Amino acid sequence: MQIQRGANPLISTKQVEDWRIEEISGSALSHNRLLRDFLRMLLKLLLLIGVASVATAVYVPLPERFADHCILDDNTNLYDPTHQYEVPWFTVDLDADPYTRFQEIATIYKQDINDLIQVLKDLIVPLLPDALGFVDIFFGNAAEYLPSPYREELKGISDFTGVPIGEIVLYNVFYEIFTVCTSVIAQDDSGHLYHARNLDFGLFLGWNETTHDWKISEHLRKMVVNVNWIKDGKILFVSNNFAGYVGIYNGMKKGGFTVTANERFDLIGGYVGMIRWLIGLEPNGRWMSWLTRETLVEKNTYAEAREHLRNTPMLSPVYYILSGVNPYEGTIITRTLNGTIDNQTVEMNPDDPYGWYLLQTNYDPNSDVLFIDDRRTPGNACMRKLGRSNVGFSGIYNVLSSRTNLNKLTTYTVLMDTIEGKWETHLQACPGDCWAW
Repeated sequence: MQIQRGANPLISTKQVEDWRIEEISGSALSHNRLLRDFLRMLLKLLLLIGVASVATAVYVPLPERFADHCILDDNTNLYDPTHQYEVPWFTVDLDADPYTRFQEIATIYKQDINDLIQVLKDLIVPLLPDALGFVDIFFGNAAEYLPSPYREELKGISDFTGVPIGEIVLYNVFYEIFTVCTSVIAQDDSGHLYHARNLDFGLFLGWNETTHDWKISEHLRKMVVNVNWIKDGKILFVSNNFAGYVGIYNGMKKGGFTVTANERFDLIGGYVGMIRWLIGLEPNGRWMSWLTRETLVEKNTYAEAREHLRNTPMLSPVYYILSGVNPYEGTIITRTLNGTIDNQTVEMNPDDPYGWYLLQTNYDPNSDVLFIDDRRTPGNACMRKLGRSNVGFSGIYNVLSSRTNLNKLTTYTVLMDTIEGKWETHLQACPGDCWAW
């Protein structure tokens, strides 16, 4: 079976213009049985996850032991720069054959990648017994339509790990849907910019009753790596990744810019972009983490990166948090599948008493947050306690190590300084009485 794309889309021009999810599950897919069945499976899975979310969405005040707490109130300093060495460094050579670029990482982390995918299987198969067959066939075929060099890179990872290509593709697009996080840009009294983020992943993906942690988060902490991306024998930029993942959520181009990508929750979310791409409606759209990588490869300045991230067609709603090298060069770009929402895109502001920093979670900057997931309010309170005079790796790390910005989903904190070219990744966990997300 081959997926029809490009010149022969499965949906007419009129349907493209009036496209709705309802159309996908009806006549628009009547000519492709496997695609229709896969879509039903995907929507069923999303519905199950949604039901689980609603089941927990009952407001009660957080018990004291789970409540928000800024560790600066206790004069606590958890920052230890030596912890960055717990995360190994690897090299990916952009001049090398894409098929072999990730060979070293894939070989070393072969068992971890297999174990992680097995955890996903154990979670999904009891709910959707036929899911793996669809994944192997459907995403295996979809791999042929991925743009280069990602297509060849994923094929290489599949061969080096022994994981079927369909499962490797799913592993790489999965992060377009299920990631939550907190990003911060802040500048000190001299105008020196710092950029940081917590990456939280694994929501509703299996609870370990023994360790009181999310199963996926536990596995991912073992798979965090730093990467030097090489071009013409020199470091072009740096990032951190989960082993086996070829996109980028956080990257730094020394002397140019830093960028982090936070998922944006939207009714027309990443799963819709995935479906539209699979059926040929968005042949030129970029996955959000691939657009981050493309920007780091191709652009050299804050202005260039800002323009590219604002205007490039993409497949997932997202917040791009971008910083440069000059004072107040910081912005939160709020993206939809088809554009940028200008009234939800904000920048650092010298005329605002708190304009020396930006803090972004997973909600539009000028809109209210979901009351069961308010990381913005405690994050802002802790940043203001920190104050501009104390901005630096230590101060920001302590803000991001305070509940509920630190929670059971948190896998790592990354600290970036593009002016000096400093990059630190610190593994994170929240043992004991921590909020689940």
